Amino acid sequence: MERRVLNEDELAVELGSLSGWSVDGKELVRHFKFENFSSALAFVNQVGEIAEAADHHPDIKFGWGFAEIRLTTHDRGGITDVDVAVAKKIDAI
Repeated sequence: MERRVLNEDELAVELGSLSGWSVDGKELVRHFKFENFSSALAFVNQVGEIAEAADHHPDIKFGWGFAEIRLTTHDRGGITDVDVAVAKKIDAI
């Protein structure tokens, strides 16, 4: 992937292919709900495996019954094709 920052039109198209993601500034964001802490932790661990495999690491916040994932490409200053690819892999969990 070329790690190119997506323009507004490209981002709108990509959002249509994602489940539950939104844009907050220069980040893709999705909130997930779970039955308990253990389920949230298991999900976060799966996201970690995806992130390591892609060498692209989201900001993750989680606690009892929830997780929040934020994706951006810091060195590019915005949302890139890599962020979208990782979001799609997270959607497949």
